[in-house]
Amino acid sequence: MRIGVANLDMRYWTPGGDVNAVENVSFEVAQGEFVALLGPSGCGKSTILNIVAGLLDRTSGRVCLDDEEVRFGYVNRKVGYVFQRDTVFPWRTVEANIGYGLEIAGVPKVERQEKVKRAIEVSGLAGFDKSFPRMLSGGMRQRVALMRTLIMEPEILLMDEPFGALDTHTKLEMHKTLLEIWERERQTVLFVTHDLGEALTLSNRIILLSARPGRLKEDFVVPFPRPRDAVSLRETPEFGRLYSHIWHALGEEFRRTKAE
Repeated sequence: MRIGVANLDMRYWTPGGDVNAVENVSFEVAQGEFVALLGPSGCGKSTILNIVAGLLDRTSGRVCLDDEEVRFGYVNRKVGYVFQRDTVFPWRTVEANIGYGLEIAGVPKVERQEKVKRAIEVSGLAGFDKSFPRMLSGGMRQRVALMRTLIMEPEILLMDEPFGALDTHTKLEMHKTLLEIWERERQTVLFVTHDLGEALTLSNRIILLSARPGRLKEDFVVPFPRPRDAVSLRETPEFGRLYSHIWHALGEEFRRTKAE
């Protein structure tokens, strides 16, 4: 087990009263597993991810990485985090953005340059190494942000709807890039998304959360063999059947959210 969440509760104080965001959530993520957190807006997906990352302090419950309890505010160097929006520095070129973490870590220049060059090639950014973010598309900027995290070789990768703002074609290209990298490196991934098709394309398991307060509604195994093609997979009958099955459960939570 790389990630362990047990009886997690999270409440926020607001001027209008306490908000119960997450209630009694428990799950585990094994070494090398790609797990998606799915659920309606406001169900606590990002809250759970931020607690696992140590960016939020939980109200109660236990959260562990490698059987060591997560401490609020403590940076775990085994963990990489990819945010919803690309967090590239507009004043740095592609190669300088990707190499930023290595630079801060004091990696020697020659070694840093070799790693950055390899990351640029792997991510399909060859020829744009000297470009600034304003010269790139949204998908290319997100590739830069992804590679800046992956170049640090995190063992555990936390991703908070990293492709949510992209158009369908660009999103599928990013799925292809991420799948290729994950097939090779096999990091342990916890991936937040509201897109069921994305969750089915990428993950080994889908943890479905209920409408707020977020509770664990169901835990689905995604049985599609790997390696996966992000486009052709969606054309298979198996994909359609599992999509329909999970969509029914997800739709119940959408209706609950609307009713409230």
